Amino acid sequence: MKSRKKFGKTLASLYSYLVYLFLYLPIFVIILFSFNTSKRNIVFEGFTFLWYSRLFDNDALLQAYGNTLIVGSISTVIATIIGTLASYGMSKYKFKGKGIIDMLLYIPVVIPEIVLGISLLAIFNLSNIPMGLTSLIIAHATFSIPFVVFTVNARLAGFDRSVEEAAMDLGAGRIKTFFTVTLPIIMPGVISGAFLAFTLSIDDIIISFFTTGPGSNTFPLKVMELTKTGVTPDVYALTTLVFIVTVAVTFLSQRDKKKTASNSSK
Repeated sequence: MKSRKKFGKTLASLYSYLVYLFLYLPIFVIILFSFNTSKRNIVFEGFTFLWYSRLFDNDALLQAYGNTLIVGSISTVIATIIGTLASYGMSKYKFKGKGIIDMLLYIPVVIPEIVLGISLLAIFNLSNIPMGLTSLIIAHATFSIPFVVFTVNARLAGFDRSVEEAAMDLGAGRIKTFFTVTLPIIMPGVISGAFLAFTLSIDDIIISFFTTGPGSNTFPLKVMELTKTGVTPDVYALTTLVFIVTVAVTFLSQRDKKKTASNSSK
C-alpha cells in the first residue's frame, strides 16, 4: 500500500514537472537565443551580449514597444474606471434591462477577436476617427471593459452594504462613501481587473491589426511583421528584459502579500 502511494506521488510530481517544462521551455529558448552570435537564430553558435547593446539602436522596435506601453496604460485606466463604475452600479441598483446589459457584456469576450476587430474598424471609418494611437486606445479599452467588470463583480459578490449605510448614517455623502469606504474594500478586485486589462492589451494582435494606423505599430504587430523575414536576436533580447521585469514585479508583489498576511496574523 505504501509503495503504491509512493509511486502515485512520484508520478504526480513527474507530471507536474512535465507541465512546467512544457510551459516554460519556449521562454527559456528565447532567453538562450538572445545571447546567440548568429543573427539567423536557427542554431545556437556562441554566446554574446551584442544584441542587448544593439537593441537600443533599433528605433523601430523601441518605438513599437513604446506604443504598446502607451496604449496599454491609457486603455487600462479608461477600462478600469468605466468597468469599476459599471460593476458597482449594476450590483447596487435594479433597473429595466439590467439582465440584457449583463448578457451583452459577455459578447466581446466570447465572439472571435477578428469579428470585434472588423466591427471596430467599420465604426472608426463611419465616425471618421483617424487610425492611430487614438483608435488603438479606444479599441483596447472596449474589449478590456468586460474583463474589469467581471473581476470587480467577483469582489462585490461578498460586499456588505451595511458598511455603506453606516457611513452615510454618520453624515458621509454617496460620493464620499464610495471613495472612502467602498473603493478601498473592493480595491483588490479593481487592481486585479486593471492588471488583466493591461495584460490583454499588450498581448493583443488581431484587434490591433484592424485598428492601427501609420506610426502606431505595437510590439506584437512588429514581431508578427518580422516573422516574414526572420525574427532578429534583438527582439529576443527585448523579450528577455520584459520577462525579467515581469518576474521581478511578480516576486516583489508576492513577497509583500506574504508580509502583509503574516503581519495581520500576528
